[in-house]
Amino acid sequence: MPTVRGRPAPPALPLVLLLGSLLVVSVLVALAALGGAHRSDRSAPPAASAQTAVAQLATLEVRAPAPHLGYARERFGDGWVDTDRNGCGTRDDVLARDLQDVSHRPGTDGCVVTSGDLLDPYSGERIHFVRGRATSERVQIDHVVALSNAWQTGAQGWDAARRTAFANDPLELLAVDGSLNAAKGDGDAAAWLPPTVGFRCRYVARQVAVKATYGLWVTPAEKEAVARVLSTCPGEPSPAPTLAG
Repeated sequence: MPTVRGRPAPPALPLVLLLGSLLVVSVLVALAALGGAHRSDRSAPPAASAQTAVAQLATLEVRAPAPHLGYARERFGDGWVDTDRNGCGTRDDVLARDLQDVSHRPGTDGCVVTSGDLLDPYSGERIHFVRGRATSERVQIDHVVALSNAWQTGAQGWDAARRTAFANDPLELLAVDGSLNAAKGDGDAAAWLPPTVGFRCRYVARQVAVKATYGLWVTPAEKEAVARVLSTCPGEPSPAPTLAG
């Protein structure tokens, strides 16, 4: 037996016991790591998933349009209403959101927009807006889903409060070239699309989001037209609702 400084050395551990000890330590380390991973998984937030307009379109009911009978603009409220209760009318809210270099009328608490520049999404042109009897109409606020279209695809069954909220929902509104807004009229995607091809995906995605938010249906021709546009941009995200539908 070997000695240490003249004393006998302690007997060596049997090989089996040594290997067994190492195995136990390895198992304990692995279990601790596994437990830590599980705790980490529980605390980590789930990955966010954005809904595409294509997926949202598939959720909409497809039906023939209801009769136009009984429609009037007044069915959707008396003009622009301060539905978000911020003290400003909806038209001024949308102008302030969509225009650049905005100026406001003094004494209106930053509400009344008097001028600004619009990069029009429908034409791609830059339009200088000046508030006035002869100039205001150059920039108009478009209901992306025309109110008449909404009336014929479910809105006539709503109460007045819901129709007013719909007509003043920022999701449903865009500041645009006044002449193109007039050209669109009451048309849906089967009847009218923005001349700027590069904006069409966002345009129909917004229409789909509005209809999904408020439970409106689409006509067969409308769905076909929207699907045709979205086929060129299948990953186009659906814009998030801004008010409760």
